[in-house]
Amino acid sequence: MEDNKKKADTLRRLKNVAGHVKGVEKMVEDDAYCIEVIAQIQAIQAALNKVKAQILDEHLHHCVITAVRGEDPGERERVLAEIADVFETATKV
Repeated sequence: MEDNKKKADTLRRLKNVAGHVKGVEKMVEDDAYCIEVIAQIQAIQAALNKVKAQILDEHLHHCVITAVRGEDPGERERVLAEIADVFETATKV
């Protein structure tokens, strides 16, 4: 049940982000003040960061723990390398 709640929350957040993106699109079409557009984009980025954090948390608490507790050393190394790649990619802008 808890996983379904988390999934529903994540989907709700993503739909909210999609609505905000449409709003920014309209702002640009309507020649809204640049700083207001930027502020909305920053809000979208913050919302996406929250979704990213939720998904990463789920991954760490399920997939990574399962692999670390498992018998396959190759699988352990694979999931740890994935996490390292995620953090490396996050620092590239």
